[in-house]
Amino acid sequence: MHADSVPVVHVGTVDGRKGPPVLPEPPVVVVVGEGGGAPVPSGPRPGVVVVALSSGVSGARVTVPAEAPPDVREAVLEMARQLALAEWREARDRAIRERRADLEQELLEIGTALAEERDLGALLERILRSARRLVSADAGSIYLVEKGRDGAATLRFVRAQNESREPPDGGAVIPLDRTSMAGMAAVTGEPVVVADAYTLPPDAPFTFNGSFDERSGYRSRSVLAVPMITRSRETVGVIQLINRKRRPGVWLHTPEAVAREVVPFDDGDLELLRSLAAQAAVVLENSRLLERIETLFESFVTASITAIEQRDPPTSGHSLRVARLATALARAVDRERTGRFAEVAFSPADLRQLRYAALLHDIGKVGVREAVLTKRTRLGPDREATIVERLGHAAVAETLRAAEEVVAGLVAGGRPPGEETIEAIADARERVRERTLGWIRAVERANREVPLPAGLTGPLGTLAGTVFEAFDGSRRPLLEPEELRHLTVPSGNLDETERREIESHVVHSHRFLTTLPWPPDLARIPEIVARHHEKLDGSGYPEGVTAESIPLEARILAIADVYDALTAGDRPYKPALPVERALEILRDEARGGMLDADLVALFASSGAYRAAEDGDRA
Repeated sequence: MHADSVPVVHVGTVDGRKGPPVLPEPPVVVVVGEGGGAPVPSGPRPGVVVVALSSGVSGARVTVPAEAPPDVREAVLEMARQLALAEWREARDRAIRERRADLEQELLEIGTALAEERDLGALLERILRSARRLVSADAGSIYLVEKGRDGAATLRFVRAQNESREPPDGGAVIPLDRTSMAGMAAVTGEPVVVADAYTLPPDAPFTFNGSFDERSGYRSRSVLAVPMITRSRETVGVIQLINRKRRPGVWLHTPEAVAREVVPFDDGDLELLRSLAAQAAVVLENSRLLERIETLFESFVTASITAIEQRDPPTSGHSLRVARLATALARAVDRERTGRFAEVAFSPADLRQLRYAALLHDIGKVGVREAVLTKRTRLGPDREATIVERLGHAAVAETLRAAEEVVAGLVAGGRPPGEETIEAIADARERVRERTLGWIRAVERANREVPLPAGLTGPLGTLAGTVFEAFDGSRRPLLEPEELRHLTVPSGNLDETERREIESHVVHSHRFLTTLPWPPDLARIPEIVARHHEKLDGSGYPEGVTAESIPLEARILAIADVYDALTAGDRPYKPALPVERALEILRDEARGGMLDADLVALFASSGAYRAAEDGDRA
């Protein structure tokens, strides 16, 4: 702009105007005419210089005597033009510097906010919202580059925002080529700037898809598509903005409003969007890397628990079901707005931590002997067959002794054997057989049925107190003391030593999990796992701590673990219980002070217990 283009506006008595003058935008020279006292713009304005042709004019920067010759007046006006232009340029440059500083600060704040966002969906929303705010765009969308199994790349429309209309849903896929503005930007790595989407240059390789405008009555005009390119020069997506507005916040409700308010995107907008797109590309790249790491970790955890549960097939799927139950109960707690849990909140990170703790709660079983872990009966594999075989040998031996006694009696009495002799031996054999079969049935029932069937302790004790003479003349009990101890376990199929070994899996789990370098948002997994078998009254294991030492997550996990153990498909040592019976057992344990009563009540009332059947929907 040259000084010659600075307008000179005459006000006051010369042109007969009254009231404050309507001035053009600075720079401008205002000449107050003869007569003085004419109103001029109040307060100093950069680029506005008031020249008075008489004294006494308020706000005048320069005063020229009325009798001054024309050449002097012209020289003063030229000086005023130069002064107005200099002031205007200084004010403009200062405003640009201030605006640039504000935008740089805003970009820094946006970058910080983007770096802190973990959820990909929320991250995309924030990127698009920030982009629109930076350049006053009414609408916008984000496309992400996707590669199929065949290696072919496409652009997926993943997010849209629009201040003036309901934005379209995402999900559509478009070719990664030059036929669209977003595709053009992605393929070339260069921005695409269009002043009017409906009047594209004849040689433009791309077209504009106006289907949304047709459906909604919207009018897309100015468009800016900027690729998001990583540090390794890989394009990960495109930010596309529509309709830059003169005034932020204006609603583009009609084509007339679009014509009046929408302007093309300029170089400053492009510079800002390039900066934001570069930040967004790095953040998206990191987000995708983190997502891949989390997917890998998830797969590792799933593979680990599957391998562990394969050692004990009847428990297959237990950890996955417990994870679903625990997270469902945690979500129910999060939804509570009254009572004890009104102030308790579970963030997505908290739920992820609880889920992993639930998935890994039995990982320590890898340290339990397989003979104990897979024990299906009280005696364990093969020991029942050994007892049955021993009873069979003892029965044969006793039958032979009975026959020998009959024969010896005949010889001693000098009587020849007859039919009564055969009957006597047969009676003895049948008597021994019936007694032995009774013992075998008692052993089989005691070995398999839980809890221990009533009335079996006596017969088993009799059996243990009965001895037989082996072929070498030694005398041995029909039931060894260790066998009797196992067969008379009141509930379950483990004796005290074996039960403690199974319970040690919690210690093994904690030791293993504490060796892993957990990130801060997962750091409490070892603690949650270590406490999930503790009871509020101190009757749990492995440490027997009480309520104040058991975190809420461990209490939730305990309920999920017990419920699944009660309702899971039939196991060799117990039948599966109906849902109502399992819930009643949980209530009994809560009334007994072992489980958290409020959590148990919420577990039932919220329907969280159904998550075991609902699969991934929980």
